[in-house]
Amino acid sequence: MKEALLFISQIAPGLYILLGVGAVIAGRRWLRARSEHTTTFFELEQGLARSRRGSAATLMLIVAQLAIILFIIQNVVVPNLDTSSDTAEQRPTDGEFATPIPGVQTEIIIDGTAVIVTPVGTIEEAPPVVGCDDGATLQIPANGMVVHEMIDVIGTADASNFAFYRFELKGPSTGNTYAILQDFDERMPEEGILGQLVPSFYQPGVYEFRLVVFDDAGEMRAECVVTIRISEPLPTPEG
Repeated sequence: MKEALLFISQIAPGLYILLGVGAVIAGRRWLRARSEHTTTFFELEQGLARSRRGSAATLMLIVAQLAIILFIIQNVVVPNLDTSSDTAEQRPTDGEFATPIPGVQTEIIIDGTAVIVTPVGTIEEAPPVVGCDDGATLQIPANGMVVHEMIDVIGTADASNFAFYRFELKGPSTGNTYAILQDFDERMPEEGILGQLVPSFYQPGVYEFRLVVFDDAGEMRAECVVTIRISEPLPTPEG
């Protein structure tokens, strides 16, 4: 349920666009039906026009209700989700990342077949970070980190005249352009949980994860860009 709410919040801009299109269509239908009702003198045609006008009004009401629900999910429900119990065991801690050792592979046997997998939290070679100084820093995900399940994003996000900070992702699932994941309006001057990253929504591959801090004029004040690799979930033996 929490992942579904997070997913809805992440695609909220697209949903707002669809609702806007629906509102425009419903509004045009209502205006057309109103015009037909006022210009015809036949009772039957007036009745049909009234019916079409009522249907258009109902559609506009439904669109408005859906927009309100989406706004509540994005701005009230998701920012207050308690994911601490869900992620306590899966959150990597500083100094405990597993690093790859040449010649050593992790194998899991499923139905007698050896499958080579990469442990979550593994740090791989990656390009240098961008920014990641005062104002925007990331401890998790770390640069080069391999992830395959929901993790807490840990770091700092602060600036003078702070307005909000934003998560963005760039890679195979976003057309190799930065896609907005979520905005947050609470500053984080000391290291803490900034939000969550749910990799299961994106196809495996190498991505840039960016934390951006904005001021109240809408100007970017700080950024931190790290490279991560989203992998397939670890296979589990069938019981």
